[in-house]
Amino acid sequence: MTIRMLQHALIAAAALCSAHYAAAAEPYPAKTVRFIVPFPPGGATDVVARVVAQKMNEHYQRQVALVDNRAGAGGVVGSEAAARAAPDGYTLVMGTTGTHAINASLYAKPSYHPIRDFVAITPAALLPNMIVVHPSVPIRNVKEMITLARTRPGQLSYASSGNFLYLSGALFTSMAKIEMLHVPFKGGAQAMPAVMSGEVASSFATIVSSLPLVASGKLRGLAVTSAKRFASAKEFPTVAESGLPGYEAVAWYGVFAPAGTPPEVVAQLNADIVKALDSAEIRGLLLKQGAQAYTLSPADFAKVVARDVEKWAKVVKLSGATPN
Repeated sequence: MTIRMLQHALIAAAALCSAHYAAAAEPYPAKTVRFIVPFPPGGATDVVARVVAQKMNEHYQRQVALVDNRAGAGGVVGSEAAARAAPDGYTLVMGTTGTHAINASLYAKPSYHPIRDFVAITPAALLPNMIVVHPSVPIRNVKEMITLARTRPGQLSYASSGNFLYLSGALFTSMAKIEMLHVPFKGGAQAMPAVMSGEVASSFATIVSSLPLVASGKLRGLAVTSAKRFASAKEFPTVAESGLPGYEAVAWYGVFAPAGTPPEVVAQLNADIVKALDSAEIRGLLLKQGAQAYTLSPADFAKVVARDVEKWAKVVKLSGATPN
């Protein structure tokens, strides 16, 4: 190699390094962040994700976050896509208790691991359920429900739609040491009419679907499944305080990035999303959807995920559900 050729090579290398340094030093986010929602548009997960994405866009005064619905297999399709994405902060997923806790034990060979394949950013919202019964059922609280179930083993029925609501019921029957007849439905649109007609005696249902029916007298609300009373349903006690101490079954929605995402990006995302969710506007909007804004540090959220993976694995085992 001649001296001139060496000079040209060194100049080219320097230019390449300079360009690489400039790209690396470019402030995040330098391009659009793909926000995967592993469920169809219109559901609770989608609503929470779009609220967060909209606030991120407003904060940066440009379209930073773009929601990408990747539904299928109970959230597995979208979650797996996020787990396999580049860990650069430009792919996020709105995970749930189902996708990032329950699925770990519901599938014999899960295609992703909720802890090893992801880094937790922050939870975004909590969505408790409500135990409701048909007005003809002679019970008005959780204690009476447990007593009735004990006098009629396997006869008192409850409807559910989806794995989380089913397992909420399974946790209840296990802790109360009772037998109830589980009646599964494909969705709330089928489950709630069955309870309203009296075809099924009770249900573990979302607060947002339950409250209007309870207010109209079509159903009777017994208790909420959160650890504390819920802001939009304060007149209803928790299951724990009204007959079954220690019971809690709350679905959380939270933001995750692929494992290996740079810590500084994780910290920035946490700060941006927490700020968005702390606004009175967003808290009010989520309450109307039956959800409560809920944020934590990445480390604390990771602890919640690990705790719930273990918790729901025990419930799945007790329920007798066979891993797919």
